[in-house]
Amino acid sequence: MADKNMLIIQGGGPSAVINASLAGAITHAMASPQVNTIYGAINGLQGLLERRVINISQQITTDAQLKLLAKTPAHALGTSRYKLPHNNPAIFDEILAILESFNIGYLLFIGGNDSMDSICRLSAFFADKGKDIKAVGIPKTIDNDLAVTDHSPGFGSAAKFVATITAELYLDTIVYPASAVTIIEIMGRNAGWLAASSVLARQSGVLAPHLIYLPEVTFDPEAFLQDAAQLIEREKQIVIAVSEGIRLADGSYLAETGAAEDMFGHKTLGGVATVLEEMLKEHLQNDKLKTRAIQLNTLQRSAAHLGSAVDSDEAFQCGLRGAQAVLKGSSEVMISMHRAAEGPYAISYDESPLIEIANIEKKIPPEWITPRGNDVTADMVAYLKPLVNGESSELMQDGLPAFFRFDWAKTVTP
Repeated sequence: MADKNMLIIQGGGPSAVINASLAGAITHAMASPQVNTIYGAINGLQGLLERRVINISQQITTDAQLKLLAKTPAHALGTSRYKLPHNNPAIFDEILAILESFNIGYLLFIGGNDSMDSICRLSAFFADKGKDIKAVGIPKTIDNDLAVTDHSPGFGSAAKFVATITAELYLDTIVYPASAVTIIEIMGRNAGWLAASSVLARQSGVLAPHLIYLPEVTFDPEAFLQDAAQLIEREKQIVIAVSEGIRLADGSYLAETGAAEDMFGHKTLGGVATVLEEMLKEHLQNDKLKTRAIQLNTLQRSAAHLGSAVDSDEAFQCGLRGAQAVLKGSSEVMISMHRAAEGPYAISYDESPLIEIANIEKKIPPEWITPRGNDVTADMVAYLKPLVNGESSELMQDGLPAFFRFDWAKTVTP
């Protein structure tokens, strides 16, 4: 008979498939005799500290609800930007007291780099205290920068969106005879996986993107202006994909908005496409050249309507296997995916130590970027192609997608 409860937390930025992982975890936990009640923290660790906890077991009672949850983008439990402090051990004691008040024996944290840092530190704290609370991380990030795992749930769907939009914007711009430059700003602070995925637009039979700029390579303004000018002369209409986090030779971001940082120490970025647009206008001095800077911004995160079936299926499996791992006694690990070295695309799942993942950013291999630093190689294309396969069809109602919503107001007390 079950005598322990499970708590699930979601963190970081939204994705199209984070709730598929949540649904996978709930599916396995509901079928397990080890779990009495499944709880969810509203708005991540911040909500947990505010004791905003809901009873998932009461709010999800049917397979239909689980299926709808799995197809719903963004965090069904909410998220926050709360960072566990390094100089306030009382916070850890407070979290432990809350978990013990709910009789939590199993903790799952679905998120990216910062979330894996949180679950790593919490699980180590529980172990140091001799507390029998098992904690496992479930990967999620559209940035694809989690170490150890081949890729992260959320990335494939975001990559599919970026590639599709790149192709469609190119088709939109070539209908006119006038010369034009479209610059697409894509998320990616220190790792350029998402901007690199724009290369898949070429699989649709278009020439775009003509140039790709990534944070892994020092950005050279003079080389950029030269490359763009030559392409405009030859192609007339070009599309440029750029990561928001491209840096100059001195290490500064091209589009830093100032000294402001979030609580994770991340510099505030924004408007790199506009910066490049202005550079082109000033350098080319061509009044007939049409330029357009486009920020995909949050649109690229939760675009479930362009979701990848592979991404959705793998996200569900990561959640399910996270629940399996924590219930068999694993802790201080994250579910990781590993690609078969040869043959057709195939993924195996493993449990990897969080200490090898937390606070480590996975960058694009240098050999996957062209020597001039303005494009990616065939190896990158081969890596990306399987991740966007299949259509993750949404559940529809009256011609529009139907989404699942927890009732966040129905918080519970121990």
